[in-house]
Amino acid sequence: MSADCVQPGAGLGLKPQHFGQALECAEPGLWFEVHPENYMMDGGPRPAWLEAVRSRHPLSLHGVSLSLAGPDAPDEAHLKRLAQLAARMQPFLISEHLAWSRAGGRYFPDLLPVPRTGEMLRTVAANIARTQDVLKRRIALENPSHYLRMDTHTWSEPDFLAELVRRTGCGLLVDVNNVHVSAANVGVDAQAYLDALPADAILEIHLAGHSSDANLPGLLVDSHDAAVAAPVWALYRRLTERIGSRPTLIERDGNVPEFGELLAERGIAQDLLTRAAATEAVS
Repeated sequence: MSADCVQPGAGLGLKPQHFGQALECAEPGLWFEVHPENYMMDGGPRPAWLEAVRSRHPLSLHGVSLSLAGPDAPDEAHLKRLAQLAARMQPFLISEHLAWSRAGGRYFPDLLPVPRTGEMLRTVAANIARTQDVLKRRIALENPSHYLRMDTHTWSEPDFLAELVRRTGCGLLVDVNNVHVSAANVGVDAQAYLDALPADAILEIHLAGHSSDANLPGLLVDSHDAAVAAPVWALYRRLTERIGSRPTLIERDGNVPEFGELLAERGIAQDLLTRAAATEAVS
């Protein structure tokens, strides 16, 4: 079956050790997400494998290095390579983070936090607009996880994200685990946060596991190395009840289990999406 005929439901992050099983899996609605930075080469086995998987399943590209909240405009060479990959793979969505990782020609190995101010709003909006102009498509912006309070915020995060949507036409990628982690670490009301996001702008959802910091008890870390926790499932269920079905990714980047175990966890999300779609159809 062509990927173009599949309506994205619940998906998985595509890992090299799972390429063969991913290619052969025929679960309805299954799709895969990758970091495009791992596939921006002219040839070799990785792009070839990705193209093969793309022939069977929809793809989403989830970037980690555009540094949309950084002081420098997105790197032109990087954007060009991303556009070329997107033209080849035809993903149903390209997404990035509300974070920065580059300044003055230096790259940092992390997604660094953003003060939500009017000046930062203008910077991020300009960088999103530039990215969308080059890619010739709408992108989705992911909410970050928070570990420390910042006293410089002048916008709430849901309002900041909604204003970026209004100014640029971008969409949102809602990471429910990030919301839960932030709620525990800095006192955000997770449910109120999700309720405040504009439903029509939400194009994709991420679910992941987290862990507790070994040296700071009570601090949660967005580690992506465990199964999705019960409180995150509860937030996700309520979100889909409000907004309906959206493509949803199970993220696992550490302690990666066998493909079948990931597929079973993905099945929980797919069941909830099916229920949300049925409710939408009735209403």
